[in-house]
Amino acid sequence: MTDKTRILETIRSPRQLRKLTDEQLTQLTEELRARIIEVVASRGGHLASNLGITELTLAMHYVFDFQTDRLLWDVGHQCYAHKILTGRGDKFDSLRQMGGISGFPSPGESPYDLFYTGHAGTAISTAAGLAWADHAAARDTKVVAVVGDASIVNGLSLEGLNNAAMLKRQLLIILNDNSMAIDRTQGALAAAMDRVRSTNTYSEMKQSAETVLHHIPLGEEIADALRNLKAGLRTSLHGGTIFETLGFAYFGPVDGHNTRDLIRMLQRLSKVDRPVVLHVHTQKGRGAEYAVEDPCRFHSPSAYTIHDGKAVFESKAHPNWTSVFGEALADLGAQNKKVVAITAAMPDGTGLTKFREKFPDRFIDVGINESHAVAMAAGLARAGFRPVVAVYSTFMQRAFDQVFQEAALQKLPIVLCMDRAGLVGADGAVHQGFVDIAMLRPLPGITLMAPADAAEMKASLELAMTLDGPCAIRYPRDEVMEDLPDECPAFEPGKARTLREGADGTFLCYGTTVEPALEAATQLEQDRLRVGVVNARFAKPLDVPLVTRLIASGKPLVICEEHAIAGGFGSAVLELAASRGLNASQVRLLGMPDRFVEHASRQEQLTEVGLDSTSLAATMKDLVRQAADKAAKRLL
Repeated sequence: MTDKTRILETIRSPRQLRKLTDEQLTQLTEELRARIIEVVASRGGHLASNLGITELTLAMHYVFDFQTDRLLWDVGHQCYAHKILTGRGDKFDSLRQMGGISGFPSPGESPYDLFYTGHAGTAISTAAGLAWADHAAARDTKVVAVVGDASIVNGLSLEGLNNAAMLKRQLLIILNDNSMAIDRTQGALAAAMDRVRSTNTYSEMKQSAETVLHHIPLGEEIADALRNLKAGLRTSLHGGTIFETLGFAYFGPVDGHNTRDLIRMLQRLSKVDRPVVLHVHTQKGRGAEYAVEDPCRFHSPSAYTIHDGKAVFESKAHPNWTSVFGEALADLGAQNKKVVAITAAMPDGTGLTKFREKFPDRFIDVGINESHAVAMAAGLARAGFRPVVAVYSTFMQRAFDQVFQEAALQKLPIVLCMDRAGLVGADGAVHQGFVDIAMLRPLPGITLMAPADAAEMKASLELAMTLDGPCAIRYPRDEVMEDLPDECPAFEPGKARTLREGADGTFLCYGTTVEPALEAATQLEQDRLRVGVVNARFAKPLDVPLVTRLIASGKPLVICEEHAIAGGFGSAVLELAASRGLNASQVRLLGMPDRFVEHASRQEQLTEVGLDSTSLAATMKDLVRQAADKAAKRLL
């Protein structure tokens, strides 16, 4: 590409795409992929999905004017080419960096982004709402929702399809089918689409799609023409029958890497004055052979370099929490044949690949359906198994009703393992896990735990296997700290672990805030302050005797948690103080503020919210000074 004039740097608006020739569009596709690879390799981010949707993104922006038309992304991590084409190309180096552009659609960045989108299943419903509103306001806008083959079977997507089919106006749902979520797409609909792609009629349909579209009239008779086409096409479009039954016109599958054909298809379908599903088949990782070969690994890789055509990642000093959890659960699975692991389309992201390899008959991937995962776990638990549901904290929100009704109310021993709890770094606000404690703590009979090192992860899981009701274990997206001092005692419900005694004050920590608190206590020794550190282990039940004693001492007590202050672990401590009539004036709550924390590195985010060791030390030092000043005034 060095002997050609680069096109990408000249694109300031999607409208410029319409001036390009077919050859230039092909070149621009290559340049977009190269740019995405360059930035993700140096910054980390979502790679394979973005490489797979480049031609489709170009075609959509060529046909539609999304300054007035509506573009909805499902999940949204495949929006990189979209961002570059919509005026953010000069900022793309700042992707997922503090103060830079987000890795997800962000209305704060551009009018081309209509929603902050980081959870699957939402695009069809929000698109239906916009289409309804535009129809009511007599606006002649086009509405397009891009939905992955894994997202289309999410419960909310199916609810949206059921309602959107009733619209009496244009709505285009593009089914981006790459056979993948993060891992291989699971479920009956995925299998049906596999059958469509593998039949002889697939290649025939790709060849005939253009012919079919040329015969679609662009005037008033289009609805009748589509109805007549349906009967003839149904036998070859096995994957389309479910959409047609709901009332959509269905076209596809078509080749998602032929830009010119996609443009012609979208131009004609944009004229269809009724809900349409266009089934587009794409290849995840296209343009980077290593990403094609391992799309799971390159769904959201950390920074890497290429040597001899292979991606090389920087080795980490310590294992991460995800792998520590996966190892511990695999060990438990070997000891207890009743343990069943469940994931919602994220076996690698939640650390369950080893369990899947060792115990395939006790591993269940339900697809992007967290509510179903928890409800299914309830059935397994009722039948005598010990189900472990591993999801990200932010996605557990989607299953709250099932945790309430099918787990807690039934008093069933379901184990909820919540990865990415707290601050998640570069994924930013859409993925922060900061409400799980507040969400789950009110449920009667639930046990909430947070380990502080690898040994405690194993110990918390071991306790979980003995409980008679539901429990939740939370841990962050980070490396695991060095082992805590002394041998790890077994987890006992409502029993904290004192790591360090202190006469001047105490850090009472939930989960991995233990590490910066220990560092802060060491720093404070330079100021001749002796500060204790207590690892709470449990947000429910609390260690009532220990917490009561700490508050009643009148010494500064700083409570640390990677969670919203409202409703979190610290709130539980203050509720205890109020119920016992204790003076809590020396208690300070540190956690995530009452605002969304934007993307940055985890360390930058911890510093921003005051949970790094230096900030903890400063908070404690200030409280000790205030206490000393008050004591001195009382003596006067």
